[in-house]
Amino acid sequence: MDDLKRAAAERAVKEYVQSGMVVGLGTGSTASFAVHRIGELVSSGDLKDVRGIPTSARTATLAEEAGIPLVTLSEARPHVTIDGADEVGPDLTLIKGRGGALLREKIVAHASDVFVVIVDESKLVESLGAGPLPVEIEPFGWEVTLEALASLVCETELRMDPADARHLYVTDGGHYTADCRFASIPDPAALEGEIKRIPGALECGFFTDLARAVVVSREDRVETIEAG
Repeated sequence: MDDLKRAAAERAVKEYVQSGMVVGLGTGSTASFAVHRIGELVSSGDLKDVRGIPTSARTATLAEEAGIPLVTLSEARPHVTIDGADEVGPDLTLIKGRGGALLREKIVAHASDVFVVIVDESKLVESLGAGPLPVEIEPFGWEVTLEALASLVCETELRMDPADARHLYVTDGGHYTADCRFASIPDPAALEGEIKRIPGALECGFFTDLARAVVVSREDRVETIEAG
Protein backbone atom coordinates (compact mmCIF):
# COMPACT_ATOMS: atom_id res chain seq x y z
CA MET A 1 0.00 0.00 0.00
CA ASP A 2 2.87 2.39 0.75
CA ASP A 3 4.17 1.84 -2.78
CA LEU A 4 0.78 2.91 -4.19
CA LYS A 5 0.63 5.98 -1.97
CA ARG A 6 4.17 6.96 -2.92
CA ALA A 7 3.44 6.53 -6.63
CA ALA A 8 0.38 8.83 -6.46
CA ALA A 9 2.29 11.43 -4.44
CA GLU A 10 5.28 11.49 -6.77
CA ARG A 11 3.07 11.77 -9.85
CA ALA A 12 1.19 14.73 -8.34
CA VAL A 13 4.41 16.52 -7.42
CA LYS A 14 5.79 15.95 -10.92
CA GLU A 15 2.62 17.22 -12.64
CA TYR A 16 1.63 20.13 -10.40
CA VAL A 17 4.61 21.52 -8.46
CA GLN A 18 7.04 23.94 -10.11
CA SER A 19 9.85 26.19 -8.94
CA GLY A 20 8.68 29.43 -7.36
CA MET A 21 5.44 27.97 -6.06
CA VAL A 22 3.84 28.15 -2.65
CA VAL A 23 2.54 24.64 -1.93
CA GLY A 24 -0.11 23.64 0.58
CA LEU A 25 1.14 20.52 2.36
CA GLY A 26 -1.53 18.05 3.42
CA THR A 27 -1.67 15.82 6.48
CA GLY A 28 -1.67 12.03 6.63
CA SER A 29 0.28 9.05 5.39
CA THR A 30 -0.26 9.66 1.67
CA ALA A 31 0.40 13.39 1.87
CA SER A 32 3.63 12.71 3.76
CA PHE A 33 5.06 11.04 0.65
CA ALA A 34 4.42 14.27 -1.28
CA VAL A 35 6.21 16.28 1.41
CA HIS A 36 9.19 13.91 1.26
CA ARG A 37 9.33 14.12 -2.55
CA ILE A 38 9.19 17.92 -2.58
CA GLY A 39 11.95 17.96 0.01
CA GLU A 40 14.10 15.67 -2.15
CA LEU A 41 13.64 17.92 -5.19
CA VAL A 42 14.40 21.04 -3.16
CA SER A 43 17.56 19.43 -1.77
CA SER A 44 18.72 18.33 -5.23
CA GLY A 45 18.08 21.77 -6.70
CA ASP A 46 15.46 20.51 -9.17
CA LEU A 47 12.92 22.70 -7.39
CA LYS A 48 13.93 26.22 -6.40
CA ASP A 49 12.22 28.88 -4.31
CA VAL A 50 9.44 26.53 -3.18
CA ARG A 51 7.71 27.35 0.09
CA GLY A 52 5.20 25.26 1.97
CA ILE A 53 2.07 25.97 4.02
CA PRO A 54 1.48 23.00 6.36
CA THR A 55 -2.00 21.88 7.40
CA SER A 56 -0.91 20.54 10.78
CA ALA A 57 1.90 20.63 13.32
CA ARG A 58 2.86 17.10 12.24
CA THR A 59 3.23 18.22 8.63
CA ALA A 60 5.18 21.33 9.67
CA THR A 61 7.70 19.15 11.49
CA LEU A 62 7.94 16.78 8.53
CA ALA A 63 8.46 19.66 6.09
CA GLU A 64 11.15 21.26 8.23
CA GLU A 65 12.97 17.93 8.43
CA ALA A 66 12.71 17.65 4.63
CA GLY A 67 14.22 21.11 4.18
CA ILE A 68 11.12 22.89 2.84
CA PRO A 69 10.90 26.56 3.91
CA LEU A 70 7.52 27.35 5.49
CA VAL A 71 5.24 30.36 5.35
CA THR A 72 1.79 31.12 6.71
CA LEU A 73 -1.44 32.12 5.00
CA SER A 74 -0.88 35.66 6.23
CA GLU A 75 2.27 35.77 4.08
CA ALA A 76 1.16 33.94 0.93
CA ARG A 77 -1.56 31.84 -0.70
CA PRO A 78 -0.90 28.36 -2.12
CA HIS A 79 -0.58 28.01 -5.87
CA VAL A 80 -1.38 24.34 -5.35
CA THR A 81 -2.23 22.13 -2.37
CA ILE A 82 -1.57 18.39 -2.41
CA ASP A 83 -3.42 16.29 0.15
CA GLY A 84 -4.92 12.84 0.63
CA ALA A 85 -8.56 11.83 1.14
CA ASP A 86 -10.45 9.14 3.01
CA GLU A 87 -13.13 8.68 0.35
CA VAL A 88 -13.47 9.97 -3.22
CA GLY A 89 -16.89 9.91 -4.89
CA PRO A 90 -17.52 9.74 -8.66
CA ASP A 91 -17.96 13.54 -8.89
CA LEU A 92 -14.74 14.12 -6.88
CA THR A 93 -16.63 15.09 -3.74
CA LEU A 94 -14.45 13.94 -0.86
CA ILE A 95 -14.60 12.87 2.75
CA LYS A 96 -11.51 13.97 4.64
CA GLY A 97 -10.51 14.45 8.25
CA ARG A 98 -9.95 10.97 9.64
CA GLY A 99 -6.31 11.95 10.06
CA GLY A 100 -7.30 14.68 12.51
CA ALA A 101 -6.55 17.94 10.66
CA LEU A 102 -9.92 18.59 9.04
CA LEU A 103 -10.44 22.32 9.65
CA ARG A 104 -6.92 23.41 8.72
CA GLU A 105 -6.91 21.15 5.65
CA LYS A 106 -10.10 22.77 4.39
CA ILE A 107 -8.87 26.30 5.06
CA VAL A 108 -5.68 25.69 3.07
CA ALA A 109 -7.48 23.84 0.27
CA HIS A 110 -10.04 26.63 -0.10
CA ALA A 111 -7.29 29.25 -0.21
CA SER A 112 -5.44 27.44 -3.01
CA ASP A 113 -5.52 28.15 -6.72
CA VAL A 114 -5.49 24.40 -7.38
CA PHE A 115 -6.36 21.57 -4.97
CA VAL A 116 -4.98 18.15 -5.96
CA VAL A 117 -5.88 14.94 -4.14
CA ILE A 118 -3.67 11.86 -4.02
CA VAL A 119 -5.08 8.43 -3.20
CA ASP A 120 -4.65 4.74 -3.82
CA GLU A 121 -7.53 3.01 -5.56
CA SER A 122 -9.05 1.72 -2.29
CA LYS A 123 -10.27 5.26 -1.55
CA LEU A 124 -12.58 5.39 -4.60
CA VAL A 125 -16.22 4.76 -3.65
CA GLU A 126 -19.53 4.69 -5.53
CA SER A 127 -21.18 6.77 -2.82
CA LEU A 128 -19.76 8.55 0.20
CA GLY A 129 -20.28 7.18 3.69
CA ALA A 130 -18.37 3.90 3.68
CA GLY A 131 -16.76 5.15 6.88
CA PRO A 132 -17.48 7.89 9.41
CA LEU A 133 -17.83 11.56 8.49
CA PRO A 134 -15.58 13.63 10.78
CA VAL A 135 -16.96 16.86 12.24
CA GLU A 136 -14.64 19.23 14.10
CA ILE A 137 -16.49 20.68 17.07
CA GLU A 138 -16.04 23.30 19.77
CA PRO A 139 -15.29 21.69 23.16
CA PHE A 140 -17.66 24.05 25.01
CA GLY A 141 -21.06 22.41 25.05
CA TRP A 142 -19.89 19.41 23.06
CA GLU A 143 -22.65 17.30 24.57
CA VAL A 144 -25.30 19.54 23.00
CA THR A 145 -23.48 19.58 19.67
CA LEU A 146 -23.24 15.78 19.67
CA GLU A 147 -26.99 15.50 20.36
CA ALA A 148 -27.74 17.85 17.48
CA LEU A 149 -25.53 15.82 15.14
CA ALA A 150 -27.26 12.61 16.24
CA SER A 151 -30.63 14.18 15.35
CA LEU A 152 -29.49 14.04 11.70
CA VAL A 153 -29.94 10.24 12.00
CA CYS A 154 -26.39 9.09 12.52
CA GLU A 155 -24.33 7.32 15.15
CA THR A 156 -21.98 9.80 16.80
CA GLU A 157 -18.80 9.21 18.76
CA LEU A 158 -16.16 11.57 20.09
CA ARG A 159 -12.75 10.55 18.81
CA MET A 160 -10.26 9.34 21.38
CA ASP A 161 -6.55 10.09 21.25
CA PRO A 162 -4.88 7.22 19.36
CA ALA A 163 -1.77 7.70 21.51
CA ASP A 164 -3.75 7.45 24.76
CA ALA A 165 -7.30 6.07 24.58
CA ARG A 166 -8.06 7.47 28.05
CA HIS A 167 -8.20 10.98 26.63
CA LEU A 168 -10.14 12.71 23.88
CA TYR A 169 -8.34 13.59 20.68
CA VAL A 170 -7.68 17.34 20.48
CA THR A 171 -6.86 19.01 17.17
CA ASP A 172 -4.06 21.52 16.68
CA GLY A 173 -6.73 24.21 17.03
CA GLY A 174 -7.87 22.85 20.40
CA HIS A 175 -11.10 21.27 19.13
CA TYR A 176 -12.75 17.86 19.45
CA THR A 177 -13.71 15.59 16.58
CA ALA A 178 -17.05 13.80 16.30
CA ASP A 179 -17.11 10.80 13.98
CA CYS A 180 -20.60 10.43 12.51
CA ARG A 181 -21.75 7.23 10.80
CA PHE A 182 -24.65 7.58 8.38
CA ALA A 183 -26.50 4.67 6.82
CA SER A 184 -26.32 6.53 3.51
CA ILE A 185 -25.38 9.97 2.21
CA PRO A 186 -27.46 10.66 -0.91
CA ASP A 187 -26.80 14.42 -0.95
CA PRO A 188 -23.46 15.46 0.62
CA ALA A 189 -23.94 19.18 -0.10
CA ALA A 190 -27.32 19.27 1.63
CA LEU A 191 -26.04 17.31 4.62
CA GLU A 192 -23.03 19.61 4.89
CA GLY A 193 -25.40 22.58 5.08
CA GLU A 194 -27.42 20.95 7.87
CA ILE A 195 -24.29 20.14 9.88
CA LYS A 196 -22.84 23.61 9.58
CA ARG A 197 -26.09 25.18 10.83
CA ILE A 198 -25.47 23.49 14.19
CA PRO A 199 -23.80 25.86 16.67
CA GLY A 200 -20.58 24.22 17.81
CA ALA A 201 -20.07 22.24 14.59
CA LEU A 202 -17.12 24.17 13.19
CA GLU A 203 -16.50 22.20 10.00
CA CYS A 204 -17.30 18.81 8.50
CA GLY A 205 -15.33 16.44 6.33
CA PHE A 206 -17.15 16.98 3.05
CA PHE A 207 -14.91 18.66 0.45
CA THR A 208 -17.37 19.65 -2.27
CA ASP A 209 -16.35 21.39 -5.51
CA LEU A 210 -12.79 21.83 -4.24
CA ALA A 211 -10.71 19.11 -5.91
CA ARG A 212 -9.39 20.13 -9.33
CA ALA A 213 -7.91 16.67 -9.88
CA VAL A 214 -7.46 13.33 -8.15
CA VAL A 215 -4.30 11.34 -8.81
CA VAL A 216 -5.12 7.65 -8.31
CA SER A 217 -2.51 4.94 -7.94
CA ARG A 218 -3.64 1.48 -9.06
CA GLU A 219 -1.74 -1.80 -9.10
CA ASP A 220 -0.94 -1.43 -12.79
CA ARG A 221 -0.90 2.34 -13.38
CA VAL A 222 -1.27 5.87 -12.02
CA GLU A 223 -4.00 8.02 -13.53
CA THR A 224 -5.25 11.57 -13.09
CA ILE A 225 -8.99 12.24 -12.94
CA GLU A 226 -9.80 15.85 -13.73
CA ALA A 227 -12.87 17.57 -12.27
CA GLY A 228 -15.73 17.87 -14.77
